[in-house]
Amino acid sequence: MSAFEELLHAAFRRAPNPAHFLTPATLAAYTELQQAPARDLSFRFERVRLATAMSILQLLADLGDNDDSRKVVDALLRALQARSIAEIDNVMHKEAKAFERLYTNLYVNDEGELLLNLFERTLDADSQALMDDVIREATELAGTLDFERDEDDYE
Repeated sequence: MSAFEELLHAAFRRAPNPAHFLTPATLAAYTELQQAPARDLSFRFERVRLATAMSILQLLADLGDNDDSRKVVDALLRALQARSIAEIDNVMHKEAKAFERLYTNLYVNDEGELLLNLFERTLDADSQALMDDVIREATELAGTLDFERDEDDYE
């Protein structure tokens, strides 16, 4: 299993319905990027970026039980289902407020800050090598996150 697929599975293993997020098309996004003809590279790269960002924010949502993160995950899932870059842009434009709310009054611990940093790096990545770095780091981090902490652990 690739690091991309490992990240997806790690991120959504606590979701009530992982299959909703882990569709065959989503799981195949990285392979499709690797096999894409030049004319489709941008679209295929965006699908990998969306799936990676969605996974990172799902980890953040589960880590802090954050509804705003879950809303952004849903927005990213809708964008991931688009059939073109124009459709992705349209979905993202419609969901801009969800992204704005994500950072409003958001309390995160050190792990949450690492996830937000990886999310921002996902959005900034402009090459497959940079995206691979984010995927690898997010996969490694996902394996170390403590989702069972009590509130007392933060004091």
